[in-house]
Amino acid sequence: MTYQPAALSDDLNTLPKLPSWVTSGRAETFESVAFRSGAMLTVLDGLVADPRHGVPLKLLANRLALQAATATSKLEGRFAQEADIRDAYHLASRGEARGPDGEILAFWREALRLKLTSRDWHAPVQGLVGTAFADDVLRLIAVGAECAKSHGPLAGCVAVMRAVLAVDDRAERIALLLSDIVVTRALKWTSVLPVTAQHLTKTMLRDLVADGQGVDLVVQQRIFLSIEDTIRLARDLTTRAAALRAVTPKLRAKGSKAAADLFLSEDAIGPSMMLSPTIQGTSIPMTDRAARRFCDRLVELGVARELTGRPTFRLYGIVR
Repeated sequence: MTYQPAALSDDLNTLPKLPSWVTSGRAETFESVAFRSGAMLTVLDGLVADPRHGVPLKLLANRLALQAATATSKLEGRFAQEADIRDAYHLASRGEARGPDGEILAFWREALRLKLTSRDWHAPVQGLVGTAFADDVLRLIAVGAECAKSHGPLAGCVAVMRAVLAVDDRAERIALLLSDIVVTRALKWTSVLPVTAQHLTKTMLRDLVADGQGVDLVVQQRIFLSIEDTIRLARDLTTRAAALRAVTPKLRAKGSKAAADLFLSEDAIGPSMMLSPTIQGTSIPMTDRAARRFCDRLVELGVARELTGRPTFRLYGIVR
């Protein structure tokens, strides 16, 4: 039997979406950014907090981690491309050094595991930021949280970034992580989503420390854009996840359901490393040949694509 490639539904009316007035371009003030970002964060919270919407949260988080790693690389002066960071992380064998590009993605994926509602939530955060900031991390987050209460979460992000960079102007990834933690705690999410880094530049962060004129508003506007992009990504991934779920019953290979579920968690799948000899996270066996055929079948069905363009060491995912 021959299947036609799955069409991605354009009907997203059941998902929370941004009103046009939130994204309409016009001159900004702190007040208008705070007001519009409040509406935007309400939409994002609705998407990620209500399981009835079907947003693949693990996939969304891992995709955002890759975007944050790419942004952080630029801020730290390495300028690694997204594909290089993705490859360095996903193609490294277990126990093998990932190199700087892979390690920066490992940092952000570790951030996703932080549970900020546990009683001792600060201890894992201190471990992730390292000894240079471990003693200050609660104070720094408190700076952002206090500002968020009075001026909105985006202002809190700016405040914590400035506080971190005033201590060490090369601690960009720590500044961004704590910025995301401020948003996470403001919205009472259980886990971190990296939603603030994508549109920031080194110049902006340098000007934050130097108290450059107007930089606070500029940084808030860039965070606003990042959150807007996150909403679009969440909606897109929800549609793509629905398309994958629709074709899963047509897949005949042993372990197809478990393998398809992995595509709903990971933005890049290496068949020989994540599906074979057992499907990652399960004890279900799958041969290397069956894993490759399974991925190619998803491509044929129009619900996945090969990400690298290489004939070997391929990676697959449902992300565009």
